[in-house]
Amino acid sequence: MSKKIILCPNPDRDRGMKTTKVADQILREMGFETVVCSPFRDPKEGAFANYQVRPLVPELKSADLMITFGGDGTILHLAKMTALNRIPMLGINMGGLGFVAELEASEIDVLKKLKNWDFETEERMMLDVSVYRDGKQIYNNVGLNDAVIREGPISHVIHLKISSDGRHLADIAGDGVIVSTPTGSTAYSLSAGGPVVEPEAQTMVVCPICTHNMRFSSYVLSPEHTLSVELERNGRKPVYLFVDESRAFPLRGDDCVQVRRSKHVTRLVRLTEKSFCEVFAQKMLPGGLNDEK
Repeated sequence: MSKKIILCPNPDRDRGMKTTKVADQILREMGFETVVCSPFRDPKEGAFANYQVRPLVPELKSADLMITFGGDGTILHLAKMTALNRIPMLGINMGGLGFVAELEASEIDVLKKLKNWDFETEERMMLDVSVYRDGKQIYNNVGLNDAVIREGPISHVIHLKISSDGRHLADIAGDGVIVSTPTGSTAYSLSAGGPVVEPEAQTMVVCPICTHNMRFSSYVLSPEHTLSVELERNGRKPVYLFVDESRAFPLRGDDCVQVRRSKHVTRLVRLTEKSFCEVFAQKMLPGGLNDEK
């Protein structure tokens, strides 16, 4: 029985489905069944060229692999669904830096390595994020990158109390806080001054955003902890929760946000010998691919 592969192109990145069409041909020539699904709920008419776009959720139940065409944001958007369905992902980067994607669009021929279905997968830790109000859970999400609690569109200082397993860890006065996985350490957390963590590690990084307390930079913690974030003295100032850049969830003054390691993992397919250190050096350090000339 042939393997079924879902192709999930971001039409804003792969215009005209040029890269998707090349990948589709390579995969079909190797005998794979392919289907094209939109990563978004309401795809624009004609955005996927002449492909018949199928609903993603039903196709996930019988799929063996998902290949995304876009940036890391496309992978983040789909990570929860693939993790819940235990389907590995392979990212083809057509965006910016692309730390999570395995291949660049120019490396599309590497897909031929899938022929014998003999490849390695890398398990990436995820976060379970819940909000409790009056003792009841009112929100739950799973994220690959991070959980971010920050102020609203009008800039103001917010006060947060962070505990680990019920014990006081830190007080933050500033723009907010980021709790990230190792995968998310190269995203918003890095921009806020957090450390770079090898993505296969098992840690949680707590990084404040523009904190007024200069003695507190960030913490790297064991994933066995359960972190609690409570709002303090914020009055009616708007404070929001974001999980992997998801839609903002508005928090109230007595809410408690809990973050812990999820039982779910994102499985990323590896077809090359690229190491994380090599990719980071190429894309981020002076002289690398991202260096302006």
